[in-house]
Amino acid sequence: MTVKAMGWAHSFPVSGGVRAGRRWTQEHLASLPWAAQDPETVDAIVLTVSELLTNAHVHAHSDAQLVLTWDGDCLHINVHDEDPTLPRPRDADNDAVSGRGVSIVQALADTWSMQCQQHGKTVTACFRPARSTGSQDRDEDSRGGNHHEGDER
Repeated sequence: MTVKAMGWAHSFPVSGGVRAGRRWTQEHLASLPWAAQDPETVDAIVLTVSELLTNAHVHAHSDAQLVLTWDGDCLHINVHDEDPTLPRPRDADNDAVSGRGVSIVQALADTWSMQCQQHGKTVTACFRPARSTGSQDRDEDSRGGNHHEGDER
Protein backbone atom coordinates (compact mmCIF):
# COMPACT_ATOMS: atom_id res chain seq x y z
CA MET A 1 0.00 0.00 0.00
CA THR A 2 1.32 3.41 -0.96
CA VAL A 3 0.38 6.42 1.10
CA LYS A 4 0.72 9.75 -0.61
CA ALA A 5 0.32 12.97 1.31
CA MET A 6 0.65 16.62 0.52
CA GLY A 7 1.09 19.42 2.96
CA TRP A 8 1.90 23.02 3.60
CA ALA A 9 3.46 24.83 6.54
CA HIS A 10 3.64 28.49 7.49
CA SER A 11 4.38 30.58 10.56
CA PHE A 12 1.93 33.33 11.52
CA PRO A 13 2.99 36.22 13.75
CA VAL A 14 0.92 37.47 16.66
CA SER A 15 0.16 40.68 14.78
CA GLY A 16 -2.18 40.01 11.86
CA GLY A 17 -1.64 36.27 11.79
CA VAL A 18 -5.24 35.11 12.13
CA ARG A 19 -6.59 36.86 9.04
CA ALA A 20 -3.52 35.85 7.05
CA GLY A 21 -3.90 32.26 8.29
CA ARG A 22 -7.51 32.04 7.13
CA ARG A 23 -6.59 33.40 3.70
CA TRP A 24 -3.55 31.11 3.40
CA THR A 25 -5.65 28.08 4.40
CA GLN A 26 -8.40 28.88 1.88
CA GLU A 27 -5.83 29.23 -0.91
CA HIS A 28 -4.30 25.82 -0.18
CA LEU A 29 -7.62 24.04 0.34
CA ALA A 30 -8.75 25.27 -3.09
CA SER A 31 -6.10 23.00 -4.65
CA LEU A 32 -7.66 19.84 -3.18
CA PRO A 33 -10.00 17.83 -5.43
CA TRP A 34 -12.90 17.70 -2.93
CA ALA A 35 -12.92 21.34 -1.80
CA ALA A 36 -15.33 22.71 -4.42
CA GLN A 37 -17.85 19.92 -3.75
CA ASP A 38 -17.65 20.20 0.06
CA PRO A 39 -17.74 23.91 1.00
CA GLU A 40 -19.11 23.11 4.46
CA THR A 41 -15.97 21.16 5.37
CA VAL A 42 -13.81 23.93 3.92
CA ASP A 43 -15.66 26.47 6.08
CA ALA A 44 -15.25 24.26 9.17
CA ILE A 45 -11.52 23.90 8.50
CA VAL A 46 -11.05 27.65 8.03
CA LEU A 47 -12.99 28.39 11.23
CA THR A 48 -10.90 25.84 13.13
CA VAL A 49 -7.67 27.38 11.84
CA SER A 50 -8.96 30.80 12.92
CA GLU A 51 -9.80 29.55 16.43
CA LEU A 52 -6.50 27.71 16.89
CA LEU A 53 -4.40 30.62 15.65
CA THR A 54 -6.36 33.00 17.88
CA ASN A 55 -5.73 30.76 20.89
CA ALA A 56 -2.01 30.65 20.12
CA HIS A 57 -1.80 34.42 19.79
CA VAL A 58 -4.13 35.48 22.63
CA HIS A 59 -3.51 32.83 25.28
CA ALA A 60 0.03 31.68 24.50
CA HIS A 61 1.24 35.17 23.44
CA SER A 62 3.12 33.33 20.74
CA ASP A 63 3.59 33.19 17.02
CA ALA A 64 1.88 30.09 15.63
CA GLN A 65 3.18 27.45 13.25
CA LEU A 66 0.39 26.04 11.10
CA VAL A 67 0.77 22.79 9.18
CA LEU A 68 -1.95 21.46 6.88
CA THR A 69 -1.60 17.88 5.64
CA TRP A 70 -3.91 16.03 3.26
CA ASP A 71 -3.40 12.24 3.25
CA GLY A 72 -6.24 11.30 0.90
CA ASP A 73 -8.65 10.64 3.77
CA CYS A 74 -8.16 13.37 6.35
CA LEU A 75 -7.14 17.02 6.28
CA HIS A 76 -4.94 17.42 9.37
CA ILE A 77 -4.54 20.84 10.97
CA ASN A 78 -1.61 21.21 13.36
CA VAL A 79 -1.06 24.48 15.22
CA HIS A 80 2.01 24.78 17.43
CA ASP A 81 2.71 27.59 19.88
CA GLU A 82 5.36 28.19 22.56
CA ASP A 83 3.17 27.74 25.66
CA PRO A 84 3.00 24.17 27.05
CA THR A 85 -0.31 24.90 28.84
CA LEU A 86 -3.07 22.87 27.22
CA PRO A 87 -6.27 24.74 26.31
CA ARG A 88 -9.31 24.00 28.43
CA PRO A 89 -12.91 23.90 27.27
CA ARG A 90 -14.95 26.54 29.08
CA ASP A 91 -18.63 27.25 29.47
CA ALA A 92 -18.77 30.79 28.12
CA ASP A 93 -21.70 33.00 29.08
CA ASN A 94 -24.03 33.98 26.25
CA ASP A 95 -22.71 37.56 26.48
CA ALA A 96 -19.02 36.54 26.53
CA VAL A 97 -16.94 37.57 23.52
CA SER A 98 -14.41 34.77 24.01
CA GLY A 99 -14.05 31.35 25.58
CA ARG A 100 -15.57 29.15 22.89
CA GLY A 101 -12.54 28.20 20.77
CA VAL A 102 -11.93 24.70 22.13
CA SER A 103 -15.65 23.94 22.11
CA ILE A 104 -15.87 25.05 18.48
CA VAL A 105 -12.95 22.81 17.50
CA GLN A 106 -14.54 19.88 19.40
CA ALA A 107 -17.83 20.40 17.60
CA LEU A 108 -16.39 20.77 14.09
CA ALA A 109 -13.50 18.31 13.87
CA ASP A 110 -13.91 14.59 13.24
CA THR A 111 -11.06 14.03 15.71
CA TRP A 112 -8.73 16.30 17.63
CA SER A 113 -5.91 16.07 20.14
CA MET A 114 -3.44 18.15 22.14
CA GLN A 115 0.16 17.33 22.92
CA CYS A 116 2.64 19.06 25.22
CA GLN A 117 6.14 19.23 23.83
CA GLN A 118 9.50 20.41 25.06
CA HIS A 119 8.93 23.89 23.64
CA GLY A 120 5.18 24.43 23.74
CA LYS A 121 2.22 22.42 22.52
CA THR A 122 0.54 21.30 19.33
CA VAL A 123 -3.20 21.09 18.81
CA THR A 124 -4.28 18.81 15.97
CA ALA A 125 -7.69 18.54 14.31
CA CYS A 126 -8.71 16.13 11.56
CA PHE A 127 -11.46 16.67 8.99
CA ARG A 128 -12.71 13.92 6.68
CA PRO A 129 -14.48 15.50 3.71
CA ALA A 130 -17.72 13.89 2.61
CA ARG A 131 -16.50 13.43 -0.97
CA SER A 132 -12.73 12.93 -0.61
CA THR A 133 -10.90 10.52 -2.87
CA GLY A 134 -10.31 8.20 0.07
CA SER A 135 -13.92 8.15 1.23
CA GLN A 136 -16.28 8.29 -1.74
CA ASP A 137 -18.95 6.18 -0.02
CA ARG A 138 -18.86 8.05 3.28
CA ASP A 139 -22.19 9.12 4.69
CA GLU A 140 -22.32 12.90 4.96
CA ASP A 141 -24.08 12.64 8.32
CA SER A 142 -21.34 10.59 9.97
CA ARG A 143 -19.66 13.61 11.58
CA GLY A 144 -19.77 13.79 15.32
CA GLY A 145 -17.36 11.05 16.36
CA ASN A 146 -15.11 13.60 18.03
CA HIS A 147 -12.12 12.16 19.82
CA HIS A 148 -9.99 14.10 22.22
CA GLU A 149 -6.67 12.85 23.45
CA GLY A 150 -5.27 14.59 26.48
CA ASP A 151 -6.61 15.74 29.80
CA GLU A 152 -10.39 15.73 30.13
CA ARG A 153 -11.57 18.67 32.14
